Amino acid sequence: MTSTELARASVVPAAPPAAPSRSPGPALAAAMLGFALITLDTSVVNVALPAIGADLGAGMSGLQWVVDAYTLVFAALLLSSGALADRVGASRAYGWGAVVFVLASAACGLAPGLPALLAARTVQGAAAAVMLPASLALVREAYGDPGRRARAVSLWAAGGTLAVALGPVAGGALTTAWSWRGVFFVNLPLGLVALALLGRVARSARRPAPLDLPGQLTAMTALGALTFAAIEGGTEGWWALGLAVVSFAAFLVVEARRRHPVVPLGLFRNPTVAVAVAAGSANSVAFYGMLFVFSLFFQQVLGLSALGAGLMFLPMTGLLAGVNILSARAAARYGARLPIVVGQAVAVAGLLGLLTVDADTSRPLQALLLVPLALGAGFSLPPLIASMMEAVPAERAGTAAGLLNAVRQTAGALAIAVFGSLAAASVEAALRTGLLVSAALLALTTLLSLRLPGRLPGRA
Repeated sequence: MTSTELARASVVPAAPPAAPSRSPGPALAAAMLGFALITLDTSVVNVALPAIGADLGAGMSGLQWVVDAYTLVFAALLLSSGALADRVGASRAYGWGAVVFVLASAACGLAPGLPALLAARTVQGAAAAVMLPASLALVREAYGDPGRRARAVSLWAAGGTLAVALGPVAGGALTTAWSWRGVFFVNLPLGLVALALLGRVARSARRPAPLDLPGQLTAMTALGALTFAAIEGGTEGWWALGLAVVSFAAFLVVEARRRHPVVPLGLFRNPTVAVAVAAGSANSVAFYGMLFVFSLFFQQVLGLSALGAGLMFLPMTGLLAGVNILSARAAARYGARLPIVVGQAVAVAGLLGLLTVDADTSRPLQALLLVPLALGAGFSLPPLIASMMEAVPAERAGTAAGLLNAVRQTAGALAIAVFGSLAAASVEAALRTGLLVSAALLALTTLLSLRLPGRLPGRA
């Protein structure tokens, strides 16, 4: 999850922002810190997985759930959490979400076994889904001037970029110097600071916003059952797959009949929306899937420490912010299609280049070979999201953005489920298969992206 993506893809109130009654600084600081925490917890856990498995006696499927329990709930609830923030007010939603997130983080750090950890991770994901749209809404409400608001949103996004870059390194350092439990305990002081800052923010107004509970429940059931089938397999997996199919069919029926569906199915009739969702999902499969498998490869095959594994990712993740900015400039000059196609092509080349990696490859070369994947994903995603936002009516922008982000997170969770199941037999075989599957998906969406408009509407 890149910060630029979430800056555009969060569900935010459609109403004009309220005039702030206090200094906007605390609102921006609280929002930045909250967003950084949410983003951090999508990546910080990966390098701690071997230590979690050794301490709690968890097998590969258990480690997959440590990641996916958070990601799946986070993704599914993003479909409607923006409406919830509107109904109760952004400041209240953020406060409730932050309190639950801190408590769930403490429960993760204190978990005596795998079931308790998975339960706490699930609650963490739900709290993160509530906090995310509320954090951006706080920024919108605090800054009445459009120019200042745009700069504030950029700073908000920077918090996520920093968290993405530091996540693997921070996770490795905490695990090596202390314990895997430290990757969760670090959220406590940061969360308390965010709540203290929120106390200095003007209370947000409430406004009516419809909630599609049947659609939300059927979507969560379908996603959870599908992930269970991919991770667990066997007879139970087949039953779960059947439940996923039935739940997805029910979801389609519900959404077709609802006046205010959580996912308006008509959006997919727009070719730009369909291509953006497909390409965004393929990027997530490659980025999150490879982050997961390479974390295992670095520690279980190469024998690196958690800190060593985290440092291997630093060249890859550290470039994301700069690439996002470069991508926006390229789109402004050449149109959106060019950076979208070029970025995905670079990611495909990077994935194919990683097929040369084995236990004998030098460590610096392995770290450098990961860079093209991040360069490609970071270069293609911002204009891809911008194209989707321009392709839908203004009143559907928040819904479409929430859909895109939810689908991308779900694709990443499913990639971890599938690649992790393969890694249970052989990490190196899972690495090769994951690279080939990711490259094939991105090659396909690169071709599909040629159908996108060259320039966004209204641009020269």
